[in-house]
Amino acid sequence: MKVATYSSIQGLVGRLLTAPGFMHLLGRIVRDFCPDVAICAMPGPLDLLMTHVLRRAGVRIVVIVHDAQPHPGDGYPLQAILQRRLIRQADQIVTFSRHVADGLTTGPEAVGCPVVALAHPPFIGGAAAPPFAHEGAPRILMFGRLLPYKGLDLLAEALPYVRRDFECRVVGQGPESPELGRLAALAQVRVENRWVAEDELPRLIAWADIVVLPYREASQSGVGAMAIASGRYVVATRVGGLVEQFSGDTQAILCEPEPVAIATALENILEAPPPVRPQVDSGQEWENLARDILASREMS
Repeated sequence: MKVATYSSIQGLVGRLLTAPGFMHLLGRIVRDFCPDVAICAMPGPLDLLMTHVLRRAGVRIVVIVHDAQPHPGDGYPLQAILQRRLIRQADQIVTFSRHVADGLTTGPEAVGCPVVALAHPPFIGGAAAPPFAHEGAPRILMFGRLLPYKGLDLLAEALPYVRRDFECRVVGQGPESPELGRLAALAQVRVENRWVAEDELPRLIAWADIVVLPYREASQSGVGAMAIASGRYVVATRVGGLVEQFSGDTQAILCEPEPVAIATALENILEAPPPVRPQVDSGQEWENLARDILASREMS
């Protein structure tokens, strides 16, 4: 069941001002639906209202945590505080990498509920032409938030080392920076600093032959999961949760977070593309995640 929330800061303020009526609506929905488990897939400002309603109804709460700690420049104001409060309401936490799970279960702020690491399902995945089927110059895509920890500088230094003709798009939203300026100055690169709507994602990923993740740090990669599910190749740096996500995947090459290593990995795919496995149904993968959560020992 869909519930209208908000689409702007003004809408959020309006929802918070009408919180008693909104919680009454949520309470009626929960009573009618009678869920056994509720999953918070992406923390948001209204989730504390929802968890309060769920707690009163005796519903078990699972919170999916994408990052143990915010990345430099990432996140919105008060997001870390919101996540900590949601974690305190959770009966179980799910992460998409052991790297993040370890960050939540060690140290002075270790969480007090069970934590299970499961595979990251793709947001999209499905029918797309095979890589290089367009028969033009190979297409390289970097997509996501355009922040320094994403390795914009590494990509800017790596691409001139690639000794093949190619076309590269750097797409996403972020502050203007010297790194983006260096990328935009490269003849074979087009920087598109903009918000990408959800319905554009399939076309964007399908455009690429190779998706590059030149990150300096990472929890895991939703972009990488989409790329693999859509039959694209992935070049990812050997940092954080990317190692466990792509180790052993024939469509991915892991390399050190260094310009020459990234360029070499790109050239290896261009010169000898490995086999691509059948594309997956993203909807089915999310259903599988829900089953895995319910089947985990912590929820028994």
